[in-house]
Amino acid sequence: MLGKQILKDQQGTPMGVFIPMQAWDNLVFQYPDLDSLDTDLPQWEKEFIDKRLNMAQQHPERLKPIKMLFETL
Repeated sequence: MLGKQILKDQQGTPMGVFIPMQAWDNLVFQYPDLDSLDTDLPQWEKEFIDKRLNMAQQHPERLKPIKMLFETL
C-alpha cells in the first residue's frame, strides 16, 4: 500500500500531503470529527480565543508551561 506523500512546490517547500483513502478511512474511524474540522468556529469560541490572546499579549508573565501545571498537580 502507498504511504503518505508530501507534495512540494518547485523550490522544494512542502505544500500538502497526499493520504491514501484506506489510511484516511482509518483516521476518520479513529477520529470521527475529523471530517468536520474545516468548518468555522462558532462566534463565542472565536471571542474566547481572542480574549485569551489579548490577555497573553498584555500579561505575558502569566503564561506558564503546561509542565508546571502537571508538576503542581
